Amino acid sequence: MLAAGGWGLLGASSLVLGAVGALAFPVRRRWVALLMAFGAGALISALAFDLTEEAFSHGGTATVALGLALGALTFFGGDQLLARRGAARRGDEMASAATGNGPAIVLGALLDGIPESVVLGSTLLGGAGIGVPFLAAVFISNVPESWSAAVDLRHEGHSVRWIMGLWVVVAAVSGLAAGLGYGILGQMGGSALVPFIQSFAAGAILTMLADTMIPEAFDEGGNLTGLATVLGFAAAFFLSRAS
Repeated sequence: MLAAGGWGLLGASSLVLGAVGALAFPVRRRWVALLMAFGAGALISALAFDLTEEAFSHGGTATVALGLALGALTFFGGDQLLARRGAARRGDEMASAATGNGPAIVLGALLDGIPESVVLGSTLLGGAGIGVPFLAAVFISNVPESWSAAVDLRHEGHSVRWIMGLWVVVAAVSGLAAGLGYGILGQMGGSALVPFIQSFAAGAILTMLADTMIPEAFDEGGNLTGLATVLGFAAAFFLSRAS
């Protein structure tokens, strides 16, 4: 359980790194958006060739189809609920410092990050190893998320300590989710549930990419967004073949 939590914390630690980078080194949003596009491409590749493919090989068509559908619907429902409560999601710019949406973006980050972390924990069940391409894709895609959010939070007037504390908490919760994903499913004999968990997370993450991450990358990254996305896809694909 501790090992699973450690892998989850490692994947989420880039949220803290992204926030540090945003506060210490001001960078044009376009470059952050292009990194976001790279991360989106890497995640798409990891979802297809590392996560869904493995789930299909162990769980079959029905399990993967059900998991993808439920994952997509769960993310969609949670995203709509957050939007109605005024939460700024990944892909949404905060309108102004007066809106005070800073804490709400953390809910969005958790909605994005918990499925990723649970997968990182659950893949250790039955002796399976962590998928390096998926871990790398999660790590990379987290950086621009917290980077752009930290800039917005700073514009709202929050202190550096407050912002860093916020992202440390998000990273810690993500690590806890990975540990619980391993521990609870392990107690339930959950290795048989891993294909469903993997496909559920794949559906949720893919919906997030299409709804929020890719649109923001295109809006702010301009005409290089497609190239950055393909580069990320290729990097994760060749990494999966090398590992």
